[in-house]
Amino acid sequence: MPRRGGIRTSSETKLLDAAEDLFFVRGIAATPIDAVIERAGVSAATLYRGYESKEALLGAALARRQRQWIDTWDAAIARETSDAARLLAVFPAIEDVRRGPRGSRWCAFLGSAAEYAGTSEEVSEAVRADTLALRRRLTDLAVPLVGDAGAAELAERLLVVVTGALAMRLRESGAAASVTARAIAEVLVADAVGAAR
Repeated sequence: MPRRGGIRTSSETKLLDAAEDLFFVRGIAATPIDAVIERAGVSAATLYRGYESKEALLGAALARRQRQWIDTWDAAIARETSDAARLLAVFPAIEDVRRGPRGSRWCAFLGSAAEYAGTSEEVSEAVRADTLALRRRLTDLAVPLVGDAGAAELAERLLVVVTGALAMRLRESGAAASVTARAIAEVLVADAVGAAR
Protein backbone atom coordinates (compact mmCIF):
# COMPACT_ATOMS: atom_id res chain seq x y z
CA MET A 1 0.00 0.00 0.00
CA PRO A 2 1.14 3.59 -0.38
CA ARG A 3 3.59 4.87 2.22
CA ARG A 4 2.70 7.81 4.42
CA GLY A 5 3.82 11.06 2.86
CA GLY A 6 4.21 9.02 -0.35
CA ILE A 7 3.86 10.52 -3.77
CA ARG A 8 1.67 12.94 -5.66
CA THR A 9 -1.69 11.67 -6.83
CA SER A 10 -0.72 12.11 -10.49
CA SER A 11 2.42 9.97 -10.05
CA GLU A 12 0.46 7.37 -8.10
CA THR A 13 -2.15 7.17 -10.85
CA LYS A 14 0.54 6.76 -13.50
CA LEU A 15 2.20 3.98 -11.51
CA LEU A 16 -1.06 2.13 -10.84
CA ASP A 17 -2.12 2.46 -14.49
CA ALA A 18 1.24 1.13 -15.66
CA ALA A 19 1.17 -1.70 -13.13
CA GLU A 20 -2.30 -2.77 -14.28
CA ASP A 21 -1.40 -2.50 -17.96
CA LEU A 22 1.68 -4.65 -17.53
CA PHE A 23 1.05 -6.99 -14.58
CA PHE A 24 -2.42 -8.09 -15.63
CA VAL A 25 -1.64 -8.55 -19.31
CA ARG A 26 1.98 -9.76 -19.42
CA GLY A 27 2.05 -11.37 -15.99
CA ILE A 28 3.53 -10.16 -12.74
CA ALA A 29 6.68 -12.25 -12.65
CA ALA A 30 7.31 -11.55 -16.34
CA THR A 31 7.17 -7.78 -15.75
CA PRO A 32 10.27 -6.22 -14.21
CA ILE A 33 9.68 -3.19 -12.02
CA ASP A 34 11.82 -1.16 -14.42
CA ALA A 35 9.19 -1.74 -17.14
CA VAL A 36 6.49 -0.34 -14.83
CA ILE A 37 8.65 2.71 -14.04
CA GLU A 38 9.32 3.29 -17.74
CA ARG A 39 5.64 2.90 -18.71
CA ALA A 40 4.59 5.27 -15.90
CA GLY A 41 7.19 7.84 -16.87
CA VAL A 42 8.38 8.33 -13.30
CA SER A 43 11.69 7.80 -11.55
CA ALA A 44 12.59 4.81 -9.41
CA ALA A 45 12.87 7.22 -6.48
CA THR A 46 9.25 8.27 -7.03
CA LEU A 47 8.12 4.64 -7.09
CA TYR A 48 9.94 3.76 -3.87
CA ARG A 49 8.73 6.93 -2.15
CA GLY A 50 5.22 5.60 -2.69
CA TYR A 51 5.69 1.82 -2.51
CA GLU A 52 8.34 -0.14 -0.69
CA SER A 53 8.27 -3.08 -3.12
CA LYS A 54 6.83 -4.49 -6.33
CA GLU A 55 4.40 -6.47 -4.16
CA ALA A 56 3.21 -3.30 -2.40
CA LEU A 57 2.56 -1.68 -5.80
CA LEU A 58 0.73 -4.82 -6.93
CA GLY A 59 -1.36 -4.81 -3.74
CA ALA A 60 -2.34 -1.18 -4.38
CA ALA A 61 -3.18 -1.92 -8.02
CA LEU A 62 -5.37 -4.82 -6.91
CA ALA A 63 -7.11 -2.70 -4.26
CA ARG A 64 -7.90 -0.04 -6.86
CA ARG A 65 -9.05 -2.67 -9.33
CA GLN A 66 -11.34 -4.17 -6.69
CA ARG A 67 -12.99 -0.78 -6.04
CA GLN A 68 -13.52 -0.36 -9.78
CA TRP A 69 -14.92 -3.90 -10.03
CA ILE A 70 -17.45 -3.20 -7.27
CA ASP A 71 -18.53 0.01 -9.06
CA THR A 72 -18.98 -1.93 -12.31
CA TRP A 73 -20.92 -4.69 -10.54
CA ASP A 74 -23.12 -2.10 -8.79
CA ALA A 75 -23.95 -0.57 -12.18
CA ALA A 76 -24.87 -4.00 -13.56
CA ILE A 77 -27.09 -4.68 -10.54
CA ALA A 78 -28.80 -1.30 -10.93
CA ARG A 79 -29.79 -2.15 -14.52
CA GLU A 80 -31.76 -5.22 -13.39
CA THR A 81 -35.38 -5.33 -12.26
CA SER A 82 -35.75 -8.74 -10.58
CA ASP A 83 -34.04 -10.31 -7.59
CA ALA A 84 -32.76 -13.22 -9.71
CA ALA A 85 -31.35 -10.90 -12.37
CA ARG A 86 -29.64 -8.78 -9.71
CA LEU A 87 -28.00 -11.91 -8.29
CA LEU A 88 -26.87 -12.98 -11.76
CA ALA A 89 -25.67 -9.46 -12.66
CA VAL A 90 -22.18 -10.60 -11.69
CA PHE A 91 -21.86 -12.17 -15.16
CA PRO A 92 -22.62 -9.08 -17.27
CA ALA A 93 -20.40 -7.13 -14.85
CA ILE A 94 -17.51 -9.49 -15.63
CA GLU A 95 -18.05 -8.84 -19.34
CA ASP A 96 -18.22 -5.08 -18.75
CA VAL A 97 -14.81 -5.23 -17.05
CA ARG A 98 -13.37 -7.42 -19.79
CA ARG A 99 -14.45 -4.94 -22.47
CA GLY A 100 -13.29 -1.91 -20.46
CA PRO A 101 -10.11 0.08 -21.00
CA ARG A 102 -8.15 -2.01 -18.48
CA GLY A 103 -9.76 -5.35 -19.22
CA SER A 104 -7.42 -8.29 -19.02
CA ARG A 105 -7.32 -11.80 -20.35
CA TRP A 106 -8.40 -13.23 -17.02
CA CYS A 107 -8.95 -12.31 -13.40
CA ALA A 108 -6.17 -10.15 -11.97
CA PHE A 109 -6.85 -11.57 -8.50
CA LEU A 110 -6.57 -15.20 -9.60
CA GLY A 111 -3.40 -14.40 -11.52
CA SER A 112 -1.89 -12.64 -8.53
CA ALA A 113 -2.85 -15.47 -6.20
CA ALA A 114 -1.29 -17.99 -8.58
CA GLU A 115 1.96 -16.06 -8.93
CA TYR A 116 2.30 -15.05 -5.28
CA ALA A 117 0.63 -18.00 -3.51
CA GLY A 118 0.87 -16.82 0.09
CA THR A 119 4.29 -15.18 -0.23
CA SER A 120 3.19 -11.54 -0.10
CA GLU A 121 0.96 -10.10 2.61
CA GLU A 122 -0.09 -7.19 0.36
CA VAL A 123 -1.19 -9.54 -2.40
CA SER A 124 -2.78 -12.04 -0.01
CA GLU A 125 -4.79 -9.25 1.62
CA ALA A 126 -6.03 -7.92 -1.74
CA VAL A 127 -7.08 -11.41 -2.89
CA ARG A 128 -8.77 -12.07 0.47
CA ALA A 129 -10.65 -8.77 0.29
CA ASP A 130 -11.89 -9.55 -3.22
CA THR A 131 -13.01 -13.06 -2.26
CA LEU A 132 -14.80 -11.80 0.85
CA ALA A 133 -16.53 -9.05 -1.14
CA LEU A 134 -17.69 -11.55 -3.77
CA ARG A 135 -18.97 -13.96 -1.14
CA ARG A 136 -20.69 -11.26 0.94
CA ARG A 137 -22.32 -9.54 -2.01
CA LEU A 138 -23.55 -12.79 -3.56
CA THR A 139 -24.95 -13.81 -0.17
CA ASP A 140 -26.73 -10.47 0.27
CA LEU A 141 -28.19 -10.68 -3.24
CA ALA A 142 -29.36 -14.27 -2.63
CA VAL A 143 -31.33 -13.44 0.55
CA PRO A 144 -34.44 -12.07 -1.23
CA LEU A 145 -34.63 -15.28 -3.29
CA VAL A 146 -33.89 -18.02 -0.75
CA GLY A 147 -33.95 -16.34 2.65
CA ASP A 148 -31.17 -16.10 5.19
CA ALA A 149 -30.95 -19.85 5.71
CA GLY A 150 -30.08 -20.71 2.11
CA ALA A 151 -28.25 -17.58 0.98
CA ALA A 152 -24.73 -18.52 2.11
CA GLU A 153 -24.87 -21.96 0.46
CA LEU A 154 -26.17 -20.54 -2.83
CA ALA A 155 -23.56 -17.78 -2.73
CA GLU A 156 -20.77 -20.31 -2.21
CA ARG A 157 -21.92 -22.33 -5.20
CA LEU A 158 -22.13 -19.22 -7.34
CA LEU A 159 -18.68 -18.11 -6.17
CA VAL A 160 -17.22 -21.37 -7.50
CA VAL A 161 -19.04 -20.90 -10.83
CA VAL A 162 -17.85 -17.28 -11.13
CA THR A 163 -14.27 -18.27 -10.30
CA GLY A 164 -14.39 -21.09 -12.84
CA ALA A 165 -15.66 -18.72 -15.52
CA LEU A 166 -12.80 -16.31 -14.79
CA ALA A 167 -10.22 -19.11 -14.87
CA MET A 168 -11.58 -20.46 -18.18
CA ARG A 169 -10.37 -17.28 -19.84
CA LEU A 170 -6.89 -18.78 -19.79
CA ARG A 171 -8.14 -21.55 -22.03
CA GLU A 172 -10.44 -19.55 -24.30
CA SER A 173 -10.84 -15.87 -25.01
CA GLY A 174 -14.22 -14.23 -25.40
CA ALA A 175 -17.48 -14.42 -23.53
CA ALA A 176 -18.27 -18.14 -23.97
CA ALA A 177 -17.20 -19.00 -20.42
CA SER A 178 -19.46 -16.30 -18.96
CA VAL A 179 -22.42 -17.50 -21.04
CA THR A 180 -21.92 -21.09 -19.89
CA ALA A 181 -21.31 -20.04 -16.30
CA ARG A 182 -24.47 -17.95 -16.27
CA ALA A 183 -26.50 -20.90 -17.58
CA ILE A 184 -25.12 -23.07 -14.76
CA ALA A 185 -25.80 -20.31 -12.26
CA GLU A 186 -29.41 -19.96 -13.47
CA VAL A 187 -29.96 -23.66 -12.76
CA LEU A 188 -28.40 -23.34 -9.30
CA VAL A 189 -30.58 -20.32 -8.51
CA ALA A 190 -33.75 -22.02 -9.75
CA ASP A 191 -32.98 -25.15 -7.69
CA ALA A 192 -32.26 -23.09 -4.58
CA VAL A 193 -35.45 -21.04 -5.01
CA GLY A 194 -37.46 -24.24 -5.48
CA ALA A 195 -35.94 -25.80 -2.37
CA ALA A 196 -36.62 -22.66 -0.32
CA ARG A 197 -40.37 -22.77 -1.07
